Amino acid sequence: MTSEETDGGLRDTLRRLTRPVTAAVVTGAADPPPERREWPYGLRWTRRLGIGRLPYGAVNVVVDIVIALFILGGTYSLLSDEVLERRPDYSPMTLLAGAVALAVPVLLRDRHPLGAWRFAMVAMAAVSGNGWVPDPWVPGGVIATLLCLYSLAVRCSREIMFAAGAITIAGAWSLHPPTGVGATVLILVPLLFGFVVRERRIARRELAEQERRHQEAEAVLTERQRIARELHDVVAHHMSMIAIQAEAAPYAEPTMPDRTRSDLAQIRATALDALTEMRRVLGVLRSEDGAETAPQPDLDRLDDLLANARGAGLTVRAEVTGEPTAPPPGYGLTAFRIVQEALSNAMRHAPGSHVDVQVHYGRDALRLGVVNGAPPRGGPSSTPGGGHGLIGMRERAAMLGGDLTAEPTPEGGFAVTARLPWNAKEDG
Repeated sequence: MTSEETDGGLRDTLRRLTRPVTAAVVTGAADPPPERREWPYGLRWTRRLGIGRLPYGAVNVVVDIVIALFILGGTYSLLSDEVLERRPDYSPMTLLAGAVALAVPVLLRDRHPLGAWRFAMVAMAAVSGNGWVPDPWVPGGVIATLLCLYSLAVRCSREIMFAAGAITIAGAWSLHPPTGVGATVLILVPLLFGFVVRERRIARRELAEQERRHQEAEAVLTERQRIARELHDVVAHHMSMIAIQAEAAPYAEPTMPDRTRSDLAQIRATALDALTEMRRVLGVLRSEDGAETAPQPDLDRLDDLLANARGAGLTVRAEVTGEPTAPPPGYGLTAFRIVQEALSNAMRHAPGSHVDVQVHYGRDALRLGVVNGAPPRGGPSSTPGGGHGLIGMRERAAMLGGDLTAEPTPEGGFAVTARLPWNAKEDG
């Protein structure tokens, strides 16, 4: 290990040690007070006295005011007896200022527990360090400091709590080493109680959050199941009727031309494929986690997709270039759906047109292109669509970090081009 590595490790260790101390003394902040406060379980018996029916936050403030007044009166009385007896010329206002300084942290601990602890530490060092009383500690200051430590442990992070406790213990040992052990035990008690209270509150919040997420998941699942029922009752029913009618039509008209029979067979096959896809979607909607367990189509089924388009009356020419490799998860399905939607738009808006489909496996991306010409004159009219196909294609491409353009061509057709970069996720 080089000297530079040793120095770097030493600096990192010192930084980790000093960061909690800096946060406790200067930069740290406590959690905001809870908006709604419930009475602690151990104090709920006060409801029988009527006190427990009052807002806990207001009662807590009143109690702190009463404690602060007792500390103020008791500390001033103690300082007057001890100091003025030995030094009659000492200013009573100075003693009053010291008593106020020890009482104020109790009033601050509810809203600003970390600031109250800092104030209490400075006040204790000033009053006890001046030797105003023969005992090492002023009782009112001890009570105020312990209360502030409890509030700090409840509302501050573990890092700040441990640092504040260590600083308080170090201060107690430096001011009066003979009582250091007893002071350490006394300091650890409110920190331990406050830590337990904080951990219980965190556990209750996490439990409530888990319950909320569970209820939201239940609501989502219920809505998904409702959508699945609607799809099954409406769309799947109509698709089934299309398949049945297309199959029964040749039997009802024996003299039907072979081309018409072939078209009806293609309609039936397309309807059955749509039913298969619909059942898969319904299974996803009804499942609790929405996981898709059925095999998903990808570019391996491109020939089947093109065959269906040709059977629907399109003249399709396909070109696959590059070195076809197994794409990352999700790319094959996205590419298949984009080509499928582009061909569906061509069938809907330019029936009977010529369509060029291009798939290029590049080094950095998968590129797709579906360009259809203008519909032939005298051909069947286009079928109006819902208008969500292009949006869905763009969303699919964007999910993989790609882009998609869809625009008319100068010849009166329409072109859809997409680029799906291989390393979009890694680069992001």
